[in-house]
This record gives sequence, C-alpha cells and structure tokens, in this order.
Amino acid sequence: MSQPTWLHFFQRTFPSANMILVQGSSPVLIDTGFGSDLAATEQLLAEAGTPPERLSLIVNTHYHSDHVGGNSGLQRKYGLAIATHWWDADLINRRDRDACAAEWLDQPIEPYQVDRPLADGDEIDAGGVSLQVIHAPGHTTGQICLYAPTERVLICGDTVHGDDVAWLNLFREGEDALKQAIQSIEQLAALPIQLAFSGHGPAISDPPRAFDTALRRYRKWQEEPEKIAWHACKRIFTYHLMLKNGMLDGEIAPYLQGCGWFNDYSRAVFQVEPADFVQPLLAELLRSRAAAWQGGRLVPLGAYNPPPSGWPAGPAHPQHWPRLPYDLRKDEGPDQN
Repeated sequence: MSQPTWLHFFQRTFPSANMILVQGSSPVLIDTGFGSDLAATEQLLAEAGTPPERLSLIVNTHYHSDHVGGNSGLQRKYGLAIATHWWDADLINRRDRDACAAEWLDQPIEPYQVDRPLADGDEIDAGGVSLQVIHAPGHTTGQICLYAPTERVLICGDTVHGDDVAWLNLFREGEDALKQAIQSIEQLAALPIQLAFSGHGPAISDPPRAFDTALRRYRKWQEEPEKIAWHACKRIFTYHLMLKNGMLDGEIAPYLQGCGWFNDYSRAVFQVEPADFVQPLLAELLRSRAAAWQGGRLVPLGAYNPPPSGWPAGPAHPQHWPRLPYDLRKDEGPDQN
C-alpha cells in the first residue's frame, strides 16, 4: 500500500523517536523527538513544507523522552498546544515525580504543559484528515495509537514495531503491563490495517505479521518473566550510553547503583543486590552486541546522535519544572470524579 499524500513519515535516529506529520489544512505533528534534536526537528518540518509555526497541534503517543523531548522548545518558541492521554496529562501538569518516568530512567526532559487531555474514542482533526484515538496501554499506561479508518493507516507509537517489541516497565506502569500490552495488540490486530508507522524503525508494510510476531514474543514472556526484565534493562542502559556517548569502565558501577530502574530490577526480579547485577548486565550487553568496549569506553553499537555537552541547561526532571497554575495541574479523564 502506498503512503497517504497527507502523511509525512520521519524515520529518525536515536535518541529521537520517529515522527509523523499529518498535512491537512490544520497540520498536526505526532511526537517531537528528543530535546537535544530540536534544531533537526525544526529543519525536518520546514523541508517537508510545514514549518513549526504552521502546526495546529502536537500529539504525543506517550510520555517518554524520545517522543516528547521536542515539546518544550516547540511550545516555547511557537506557542503550540500539546495533546496526550489524560493519564499522562495529569502527571505532567502536576509535575509529578513519576511523570515521563524521567527521574526513574534518568532521562532529561525540558518543561512543557499539556493543553488537551485525550481519551479513547476522541478524534484529532487535522483539517480534512481525521484520526481516531485508541488507548493502547502496556509500554506505558497512557500510550495511545491514532487510526485513519478510510486509508486503514495506524500510527502506533511504541505499541508494536516491525522488528521488535516495546520494553515494559513493571515498576512504573504496573505488574499488569505485559497483560495490557497483549490486550492492546489484540485490539489493534482486529482492525483493518494496511500500513502502520511505529515509533522506531521503518514503516510496517505487513501489520498483521508484526502483530502476530509481537504477540508470540509477549506470550512467551508470560512463561519466562525474566525476559521482560532483561529486555528492559538492556534497552534503558543502552539508551543512557547514547545520551552520554559511552561511559568509562570506572563510571558504570557507581552510576548503575544510583539508578532507580537498576535497583528495582536487580532486587525485585533477579533477587540480587545491585552491586552483584552490574557484571551480568554488562556481559549481556556485550553478548547481544548492544554495546562494545572501545578505547576503555562502553559504547552503544546502534546509530545515534549524542546530545551536546551541557544539554539541558535547565531542570531536566518534571518534579523540578516550574509549577503550573492550579487549573492546569489536574486534567481529569472521563471516568474521574
């Protein structure tokens, strides 16, 4: 199936996730990449014929740094409104310390606010192009997909990828994250979809196959729950190596033992003290070719663009962001009373 004329797909390099530009008469940008890639984001939009000032709305599929990092700069420079699931909106606008899982993951995100909380069944009007909001929890509680039924196109964030599955956060998204991820993919698989775009990797030309592959892998994880933790730990730490452009051997153990995610996984899943989990994790990174030693530094082997030194200059975790006026701190969903 050919790509709709109104859809512009940006396949991006880590630390940024992919973006989708919906080029109706009221253009909408879905996800904004990582914060340090803001200038590249602006250039990509301009080259696509829709510079940031022409956007009517930003929609986030979920609140991780690789998907929302450009929010702050785009909102600050162009006054753009931001929409996301009400679950995320509530945490973000209250500056909750669990917002974006930024502190737990140690991933910097500059301040922004959510102007439009979304719920399952809502519609995004891009001016001649209408997208249905589908709540798809699992990878995060507030994750959403966007569906264009006429063209049978799905914009799925990190719900499913063409060549992998999303890592799952049992400690911030709940013990049912795996069950929710399976249910979300089953829900999407029941839709007539001919083309899908995920947050990472190329366009998915065979969505039913991608759904089936993801379901088989997740169901295997139900029988072998340690695989959930190994997958998550490798993904989280490899991403940090990208942000730091690698780490010296002597830096790694002290850093990991100070991380919330590392302490939680080592103690709760692997049932060892964090100090005893450092070497097993490093061995697995090397075995799986996620990282390698180069000149005394552990570096990630995937393509990435490291942030410049000193970025960000301001507060990097939501609990330290400037507080919002009271009426913006609580974005209630339809079932909250």
